[in-house]
Amino acid sequence: MSGMVSYQAGIAAEESVSRDYFARGLPVSRKRWRGKSGEIDLVARNGAGVVFVEVKKSRTFERAAARVSRRQMQRIFATASEFLAGEPNGQNTEVRFDVALVNDKGQVQILENAFGQF
Repeated sequence: MSGMVSYQAGIAAEESVSRDYFARGLPVSRKRWRGKSGEIDLVARNGAGVVFVEVKKSRTFERAAARVSRRQMQRIFATASEFLAGEPNGQNTEVRFDVALVNDKGQVQILENAFGQF
């Protein structure tokens, strides 16, 4: 897959996941939020809490899940900490880390509190 096609597929996957979260009552407030440590694909709101979402797209849900690495989780934790510095409750904000899997049919599977599963 060429770089541009892959990029567009990633954008489409993030849009599908954003719609899924909105339907669940968790509006996405930021897309591709970038800090010094890296990027967070989506940031959703859960009342006063924040849900950090890593989106993974692959042919199957299993293949998408296999693409989440320990190093990537550490980068996301560091980036989330940067994001929380701008929140009213700072590091005391209630947070959740989800992984949203998208298969080649465009179906979405959300793994809530996923980082404990990897």
